[in-house]
Amino acid sequence: MFLTDLMLFILTCLILVKSAETLIGTLSKIASYLRVTEFVIGFMIMAFATSIPELFIGISSAIESTIEHPKTSLALGNVIGANIIDLTLVIGIAAILRRNIKVETKAVKTDTLYMFLIATLPIILMMDQEISRIDGVILLFAFAIYVLRLLTQEGRFRGKIKTDVPKKEFHKNLVFFVISISFLFISAHFLIKYAHALAFGLGVPEILIGLFLISLGTTLPELTFTSKAVLSEHQYMALGDLIGSVIANSTLVLGLTAIIFPIQVIQAADFSLCLISAFFMLTVAFLFMTFIEAEKHIIWQEGVALIFLYVLFMIVILSIGSFETMQVTG
Repeated sequence: MFLTDLMLFILTCLILVKSAETLIGTLSKIASYLRVTEFVIGFMIMAFATSIPELFIGISSAIESTIEHPKTSLALGNVIGANIIDLTLVIGIAAILRRNIKVETKAVKTDTLYMFLIATLPIILMMDQEISRIDGVILLFAFAIYVLRLLTQEGRFRGKIKTDVPKKEFHKNLVFFVISISFLFISAHFLIKYAHALAFGLGVPEILIGLFLISLGTTLPELTFTSKAVLSEHQYMALGDLIGSVIANSTLVLGLTAIIFPIQVIQAADFSLCLISAFFMLTVAFLFMTFIEAEKHIIWQEGVALIFLYVLFMIVILSIGSFETMQVTG
C-alpha cells in the first residue's frame, strides 16, 4: 500500500509539474498576442505562474481541511520548502550554469530587501501557532502593495513583446490554458491525498512531506525558467522570477490558504520543525540578499555553497523529524 501511494504521489507530482509548464507557456503566448510589455511578462506573469503549483496545493489543502483533520500544514511546509529551494538549489544551479550571475541595477538590490522583509511577515504571524483568516488578509494586503510598487516602476522595462502570435494560435493557447488549469487543480487534489497517506505510512509529520517531497515538485517550474533565462542572458528576468516567486509564496499562497481555512501548527513537534525551517529560510534569504547587495553578483562557487546549504538543511530537519517521531512513538 505504501509503495502504491508513493508511486501515485510521484505520478501526480509529474502531472502537476507538466501542467504548470504548459500553463506558463500558454500564458506567455496569450500575453504576446495581447501585446503587453516585457515587464508584465517577466514579473507579473512568470513570477506568478511559477508559484501556481504552490497556490493550488494551498487551496486544495485548505478545502480538504476540517477542524478534526486540518491539512494546511502541508501548504505551510510546501511554501517554506519551496522558498528555501528557490534560494539555494535553483539559484545555485543557475549560477553554476552561468558561472557568474551579475547584478548591475539597483532595482534588483531593492527587490531582494523587500523579499527578505516580506518573507519574514508570515513567520511573525505564525508565532501564535496559527495563521488566521485575519492574518491571511494582512498577507494578501502585503502582496497587493508589492504588486502596486512594481506597476509604478514599469518604466524600467520599455518596449513591447516582439513575438507575433497568430489569432488561431491564440485560441489554441486559450484552450490549453483551461486544460492545464484543470489538470493543476485535479493533480493538486490527489497530491494532497497521497501526501497525507505517505505521512501516515511513514509516521512523520505532514509538514515534513510538504518541506521536501511536495516542494521539490512544485519548484521545478522555477528551476526550468531560471536555468533557461540565465543561459539566454536574461539574468534580470531570472532573478525577478525567483524574487517574485518567494514573495508570492509568502503572501498570496499563504494568504489565500489561511482565508479558506486557518493554517494551524498545533503539535509541539510540528511547530519546532516549522520554526527551524523558517529560521533556515530567513538565513538563506539574508545570504541571497547579501550576495546581491554587497558582491553585486553570484559566482559559481557561491552557487555550490548554496546547494550544499540545502543538503545541510535536509540532514538537520530529517534528523530532528526522526528524533521527534521516535519520541512520540516511544
